[in-house]
Amino acid sequence: MKNKITSHITKGLMIALVLALMDLVAGIWNFKLSSWFRWLPIIVLTGSLIWACITFGAQNNYTESFGNLFAHGFKTTAVVGCVFVIYTLLSVLVIFPETKDIALEQARREMERRGDLSEENIEQGLAITRRFFIPFTIAGALFGTILIGALASLIGAAVTKKKPQSPFENI
Repeated sequence: MKNKITSHITKGLMIALVLALMDLVAGIWNFKLSSWFRWLPIIVLTGSLIWACITFGAQNNYTESFGNLFAHGFKTTAVVGCVFVIYTLLSVLVIFPETKDIALEQARREMERRGDLSEENIEQGLAITRRFFIPFTIAGALFGTILIGALASLIGAAVTKKKPQSPFENI
C-alpha cells in the first residue's frame, strides 16, 4: 500500500493560515510591531517548511532526492508567499488600516533616536515611505517569505533522511 502524499498546496495553505492567525492575534492584542514578535513568524515559517520537507520524505519512504525535497519545500514556500501577499494586503488595507500610521510613527521615532538626520530629512524619508508603503509591504512580505523559504527548504532537504534507490533495482 502506498502512502498518501500531502501536497505542497495543502501544506502551504496550512502554514499561511497559521501565520495569518498569528498576525491577527498580534494585531488585536497590539504587539504586532513589537521587536520580539517580528522573529516569531520567521521561526514558525522556517520550522514549518523544514517539517514540510521531512514529511514529504517520510511519505515517500525516504526515497526522494535532495533536489525533489528542496523543490517540494520551495513549492510550499510559493504557496505561502502567494497567500500571504493577499493576506498582507487585506490586513493593511481592511483589517488593520492603522498599521501604516503606527509603522510611520515608529519609523519617525527610530530616525529621531539615531540623531544624524535633520527634521527635513526625516520628513522626506517619511513622505517616500508613506507614498510607497503598500508596495514596500508587499515586497517585504513576498521577498522575505521567498528568502526564508529557500533557506528553510535547503535545510529541510538536507536533514531529511534519504534511502536512494539504485536505478538498476527495477530492471
